[in-house]
Amino acid sequence: MTATYPDAARFDTCPKLLVHNAQTRPDAVAMREKDFGIWREVTWREYAETVKLMALGLESLGIGRGDVVALIGDNDTNWVCGELAAHSVRAMSLGIYRDALDEEVFYLADYAGVKAVLAEDQEQVDKFLNLGERLPALQHIIYCDTRGMGTVTDPRVLSLEALKELGRKAEAREPARFKALVDATEGDDVAILCTTSGTTSNPKLAMLQAGPMIRHVHRYLSVDPKDGTDEYVSVLPLPWIMEQIYCIGFSLVAGMKVNYPESQDTMMHDLREIGPTFFLMAPRLWEQLAADMRARVMDASALNRWIFDKGVKLGIEALDRGERSGLADAMLFSALRDRLGFSRVRSAATGGSALGPDTFKLFLAMGVPLRQLYGQTELMGAYTLQDGKDVDCDTVGPPFPGTDVRIADPDASGVGEIVTRHDNMFLGYYRNEEATRADMRDGWMYTGDAGYFDDKGRLIVIDRLKDIATTAQGLRFSPQYIENKLKFSPYIAEAVILGAGRDYLTAIVCIRYSIVSKWAEKKRIAFSSYTDLSNQQQIYDLIAGEVEQVNASLPEAQRIRKFLLLYKELDADDGELTRTRKVRRGVISERYGDLIDALYTDADTAHLDAEVTYEDGRKSKVKADMRIMMVDGVHESATMKKAS
Repeated sequence: MTATYPDAARFDTCPKLLVHNAQTRPDAVAMREKDFGIWREVTWREYAETVKLMALGLESLGIGRGDVVALIGDNDTNWVCGELAAHSVRAMSLGIYRDALDEEVFYLADYAGVKAVLAEDQEQVDKFLNLGERLPALQHIIYCDTRGMGTVTDPRVLSLEALKELGRKAEAREPARFKALVDATEGDDVAILCTTSGTTSNPKLAMLQAGPMIRHVHRYLSVDPKDGTDEYVSVLPLPWIMEQIYCIGFSLVAGMKVNYPESQDTMMHDLREIGPTFFLMAPRLWEQLAADMRARVMDASALNRWIFDKGVKLGIEALDRGERSGLADAMLFSALRDRLGFSRVRSAATGGSALGPDTFKLFLAMGVPLRQLYGQTELMGAYTLQDGKDVDCDTVGPPFPGTDVRIADPDASGVGEIVTRHDNMFLGYYRNEEATRADMRDGWMYTGDAGYFDDKGRLIVIDRLKDIATTAQGLRFSPQYIENKLKFSPYIAEAVILGAGRDYLTAIVCIRYSIVSKWAEKKRIAFSSYTDLSNQQQIYDLIAGEVEQVNASLPEAQRIRKFLLLYKELDADDGELTRTRKVRRGVISERYGDLIDALYTDADTAHLDAEVTYEDGRKSKVKADMRIMMVDGVHESATMKKAS
């Protein structure tokens, strides 16, 4: 694909690009949003008109340069219009995850000094109202959905339509005001405060400037071109840097159409309706897709199960030879791609964390041109991408042109910390010079990730540097690598591998309730809840079989010797996962220390009796008993012997 993009030096802010697109292709579709089952198209002219009214409305409310405007809710056209409206008045936008709890919202809004917030609906408005006077800087709460808002009397609250009406009045007074605002925006403006993942503590806020972001988008498009014929379906949260790059950056620079599903529940159905040419999904979504496919096969006839298993086997075998299986495509994959909405895909990506090689191979064999990327918020998102020329499940590809990546303090095998720099990096952390100095040294960003380069110059990311563990015998291992292999199983939703400083490896496993419950029903196993199901002997036997399959693919010293099934799912609301679904290992070690200790004794069960304090301040008394099961040929526990 050969595409010509607007000059990054001239159009160095998002509002300038928006106005340019509205002038050069006013009637072309920029976005679509599904509402009440109907796709509503938004042209570039309509996009710019909405942003104009919102920007003039914000200025009328006293929002201007240096202020912070927060956005919270589902991905939709109101969000992106609100974000560009904030940039138009030279304010900074701050995306907050829609499922953030009140205390998480308070931390971000208070720390950033949020002056105005664009909230999707009553649920999101209430999060701010519940904080009362704890946010003295907050002056305006703007809501989009009017349902349930009729009885709200807080003077800070106004509707999106009221904001637009302020904009109309401002335009009537001064028709050229929006143009003057846009012309005044500069590439050096800090446009976005983007939250980091926060795996070890509260997230930091990376200051992303308008010009560097647009230049980085141009650089990204040089290795993965897009144009106005491309269709993208936005399924990942807009506060995440990569969704910002695609929904705003790729859209404004390349003219890529962005489609917003009606809800998370209808996401896959909406994706099938659009038939995207490009999309990004986090590893957890690819894993969920693979698990759902296998779950549906469980309910299929014997013939269809045979076709699925045979097709996957033929496809993987061909992939390992660097080929595609025409037979597998005819008997299985062609129909499967169509059912999933992948028939028109020209480019697909995964990033945010590592995707297990088994899941990766499944989609490659299916004919999905999946490529792994790698990056950080501070580096404007991705700066490496697989080229797609080889079957490559291990690397994240070579760095983009103009990007320097080196390995700091490598060991004898070449593994060390990944350190990166390019000329479009973040400006620093908002109100946190100490953290900026810690992560940025001599112009290089120290990522905290461990990795190395292969002989083709492709980067291989192993794990977080602090998470690479060493057993008591001195064996180094990556918990994430083993966890990803476990999560290829349709029955395992999450796993935490343990073993640092210990004699052997163990695991805390969370079952995938939607699928395991279906399996249990078919086996006529009675259960009343997640906790009850996860403690059933038959479920332990089922998961043990999955663990043994993974063990067979691992070196002897890296095999899992014991595991337990956690009484609950790991939850971002409980602080156990980040909002991007990364495990917070420090929280796990602290909260479940008794369970971990029990895994390294001769005990048959692990008992949890503790007061747990969650991130929103709630405290809860937890009492639970979980079985401990031996695997991989190690002697059975007494409990397991009795059960047999």
